[in-house]
Amino acid sequence: MTQISLVVSDVDGTLLTKDKTLTERARSTVQRLHRAGIGFTITSSRPAIGMRFLIEPLALWLPVGPFNGSSIIDPEMRPVEQHLIPAGAAERSLRILRDYGADIWLFTTDKWLIDNPRGSYVAHEQHTIRADPSIVTDFSPHLSSACKIVGASADAAGLERCEKVMQEALGSEAMAVRSQTYYLDITPPGFNKGTFVEAMAKRLGISTDAVATIGDMQNDLAMFRVSGTSIAMGNAADNVKDEATHVTASNEQDGFAEAMEMILKRNGVG
Repeated sequence: MTQISLVVSDVDGTLLTKDKTLTERARSTVQRLHRAGIGFTITSSRPAIGMRFLIEPLALWLPVGPFNGSSIIDPEMRPVEQHLIPAGAAERSLRILRDYGADIWLFTTDKWLIDNPRGSYVAHEQHTIRADPSIVTDFSPHLSSACKIVGASADAAGLERCEKVMQEALGSEAMAVRSQTYYLDITPPGFNKGTFVEAMAKRLGISTDAVATIGDMQNDLAMFRVSGTSIAMGNAADNVKDEATHVTASNEQDGFAEAMEMILKRNGVG
């Protein structure tokens, strides 16, 4: 059995609890990975500013992958690689999201732009990424600098339908996938959490067979498909669990830490 040399983890619904807390057990198991010589990093639909607070407690030394891995940022929050949504695809995305009644958020390298401050999930996102939005009346001037566009909606079924329409409408011009049941993310084409895993494996000079990935949502499937070991959280949807090689407990039951302990044991460090 191939030993694990690198772990790449999703953040929300995986590493963090529902209230966006990093448990002591989770933090401690990451420290044990470091001591065992196993690399560890995170990738998320979050913007880079929303990942900063995890750098120090997790002692991260590898780059992280915000915007579903379409950007690569070093631990000092300096861009290593950045990619943008083509302006035409960004404009088309906005039209489709409006058709489905979703609130629209546009993220640039360092800003979160919204046009409806009373949107259902604005306060939730402020708490999640620990940053405040900038309110705009027109997204047009920012379409050429969009790292990610989000459609936020409490209508989960409607957003799932929107996801399929969006994927068909955008084709290869941009990626469209839900990071939560209430968030549909549009990101640059050709980059996802899977390409981030491949980039990190190349950086470390290891095979992707030696990489373990862990997550809970549709946007995590891309990294499951390129890693030798994939772990779905107990709170994940059934189709996410079906594509994983292992299933752990939920994020409310320290499932992340349980999975890291399994990896340490597999590597003979348990």
